[in-house]
Amino acid sequence: MQVHALDLHDFYEEKYSLLGIHTTLEDYKLAYVLNHHLGVRFNKASFNLDFENEKSDASFSIYTYENSTHNSEWYLISNSEKKENKVQEEGLLLSTEIKNYLIPEKKKIDFFVKIVEDIPLKETQKLVNKIKSIDQIITAYTIDTNTLKSKDILIF
Repeated sequence: MQVHALDLHDFYEEKYSLLGIHTTLEDYKLAYVLNHHLGVRFNKASFNLDFENEKSDASFSIYTYENSTHNSEWYLISNSEKKENKVQEEGLLLSTEIKNYLIPEKKKIDFFVKIVEDIPLKETQKLVNKIKSIDQIITAYTIDTNTLKSKDILIF
């Protein structure tokens, strides 16, 4: 019988802050605006968050920024994805739009900013206030990750 000893590092949970942003901007425009106002450099990631299930396939865009001075990683993640579903019935081409959400319990949020770093609450609040002061942003706020049912999706 093989014995497996668990190490404390087996249960390490990544510390990150999560912000929710409400805006009408497209993902690339939001990345540009955040780069301009926050002094960050979001770039389109070489990957998307892709999910497949029996109902539909979904792909959510991601922009990344690495801050080497603070040893942190930032991710700008789209919360929704629209797909057009075309069906041909009796000579008619019918089109319906399907909308998928990355975090279904937060459907009103347009984008998430995930900051992988242990940031003090005061610094996070300063960042949120800076984001809220941008004209194209409707609102922004911090999200308690412990209240999310789907928080495992944000581990990548």
